[in-house]
Amino acid sequence: MIQAALEAESTLTERFQTTVPRVVRQALHLNKKDKIKFIIQPNGSVLLSRVEPIENDPVVESFLAFVASDMQKHPEKLQPLTANMRDSVELLTTDIQVDLGAPLSDDDE
Repeated sequence: MIQAALEAESTLTERFQTTVPRVVRQALHLNKKDKIKFIIQPNGSVLLSRVEPIENDPVVESFLAFVASDMQKHPEKLQPLTANMRDSVELLTTDIQVDLGAPLSDDDE
């Protein structure tokens, strides 16, 4: 099946704002407050896409809330990261390669 490209125009306001045309909103399934991303190609064309919302992890959120609370209750325990500490971390992680985009193995899921 041949698909035709959709085209739409929009005008910039004095403040360089614009309205995303209805046909584009519908094609990208955009709703109010959704985010969009612009990708400028080397040839000067621009790709527009919908930014998928990131779901928050309740476990991570709980842990971060715990850390924040502990820092507020015991600020005397906070200490700056020293150059020696940074060097130790760098030494321990030098040969570790991590691909954050790689899918988890069945054991990790």
